[in-house]
Formats: sequence, structure tokens, C-alpha cells
Amino acid sequence: MTHKITLQSIDTLTHNVHRLTFDKPEDYAYTPGQATDFALDRDGWREEQRPFSFTCLPDEDRLEFVIKSYPDHNGVTDQIGKMEPGDTALIGDPWGAIEDKGDGVFIAGGAGVTPFIAILRKKLEENGTLEGNTLLFSNQCERDIVMRNTFEAMEGLRCHWTVTEEKGSPLARGLIDADMLSGFVDPQKDICYICGPDAMVEAMPEELARLGVEQDQIVVEDFG
Repeated sequence: MTHKITLQSIDTLTHNVHRLTFDKPEDYAYTPGQATDFALDRDGWREEQRPFSFTCLPDEDRLEFVIKSYPDHNGVTDQIGKMEPGDTALIGDPWGAIEDKGDGVFIAGGAGVTPFIAILRKKLEENGTLEGNTLLFSNQCERDIVMRNTFEAMEGLRCHWTVTEEKGSPLARGLIDADMLSGFVDPQKDICYICGPDAMVEAMPEELARLGVEQDQIVVEDFG
């Protein structure tokens, strides 16, 4: 089913990431971590759907998305970054494999962090702390780290930032691999959540298996 939503506000989070807040259709329900297919409600764009995760909680009276724009592509995300309050968009029903299956390590690359935002917010709301949970977040450069201050302010959440293309950064540690993961993952108890670029999504289960993490402890979302 297709739902029309109206933009209420748009804020800039980083040089190429925006937080967009829309009205919420009546009886629209989803679970933290889920996504929807999103399209601009404009001639020539309605068939150009892209998957975006909800970043607010299901019981809120709004829908929120955190979306990275790619101006060089001159495509959907570039147009989304130029939206103004009052503009409309089209979304489908919610879907997605990422859901809260227990405490553990959230492994994200770039915009792949977005499904984790609502999950971590919900866990914090329910428990008052995120003790026992780690966010391992990889980006190309420091300025690409979305909502860094927000994550660092979440009580009990262990945050580890890494960048791959900014050699002068103190966060420069290369790609996430088993050696890096070994300092954060307890194979005996942690659920490992993965979302990011295709190469990361494909590589991480094998890297985790090298540490002894069982397949049923791995939760993967692939927007590709």
C-alpha cells in the first residue's frame, strides 16, 4: 500500500546528511530497525524508490528519516536533500530483517547505521541503559560520522569510530576485520548486527565466523 506523507522539517546533520520529519499516516505501524520504500511525490520521480529506515520510535506521532545525499549522482538522494516543508513523498509498507534480538555489537558502515538508531533508542527507553551494547561504526572520513554526539550521549553504549580514507585522523584504522572485531565481540553471548555497503555486508559474517560467532547470532540487513 502506498502512503503520501508531508515534510514537516528538514535539518542538516553533516555536510551531506539530513534528518527529515514527516507526518505519520493513521494506523501506520512498524518495528524499530525496519525500513520502507521511499519516493518523491513529483512527476518523473514517483517510480524512483529507495529504501530508508525509520529513525524515530513507532509510538511517536511522526516519521523520521536520516538520509545521506549524493549530489554528484544528481539522483533521488540529491533531490531529497533539497526538499522543503510542505513537500510530499510516497512510502510503502514497512519491511526489513533488522530487529532487536538481544544485546551485542552493532556493525555499521556509512548510511548503514540508520536501522540501528531506532533499535538503540528503544533499548535505551526500555532499560535506561545500553550497557552490554557496542556500536562499531566505519566511515570514509570523520566528518561523515552521523549523529556522533547523539550516540556518545546514549547511556552505557560503547562507541568505536573508524575511518578508512583519512590517514591523518586518529580514527584511521582501516577496514573492519576479525582482528578489530576481536576487541569488541564476545562469541559466546553477543548478537552481531550488520548493515552497510554491499562489500561490508558480504565480508562481515565470514570475519565474525573466524572469531567463533555462530550464524544464528548474526543479523544482517542488505539494502542493495
